[in-house]
Amino acid sequence: MNAVDYFKLQAKNLHRDFKTKTPTVDESIGGFQYEYSPKYFHIDDVILDFSVDEENFSLMKAQHVIANIAGFNKWATLIKLSESELELAKLLFEHQNKIDLISWNLYIADAQSMNQAELDAEMQVKIFKRVVIEEDIFNYVIDSYLLKHDN
Repeated sequence: MNAVDYFKLQAKNLHRDFKTKTPTVDESIGGFQYEYSPKYFHIDDVILDFSVDEENFSLMKAQHVIANIAGFNKWATLIKLSESELELAKLLFEHQNKIDLISWNLYIADAQSMNQAELDAEMQVKIFKRVVIEEDIFNYVIDSYLLKHDN
């Protein structure tokens, strides 16, 4: 599956999770709220962190949220990336439990400063695979929006 299809699937999964909503009465707030039975995402965290309108959440809005989680301001930006940039975005998305975007960007900035050279997306993919996946050098405990990780 190519990276664009991967992100499309993630948006569909987020939308599927959102559609599991059921209204429940909450006496403490004197009204109702929604409860979810998600399979793919920590939907409550997504709703809070991305100010999701629970009354009006479409697949298009799910795509926007996925782009935001991947570090981009909109879906159109995400799907127009080069192949290497998409691969890096996918790796960061899949391994968000190991390193967050800010930490990765700081790590790369330090590497670029030390080497006095710009590291393109292709080189960053190689570095990511080595230091995050193979060597697992980051000793972070990071909350992830994903419920399950295959890594």
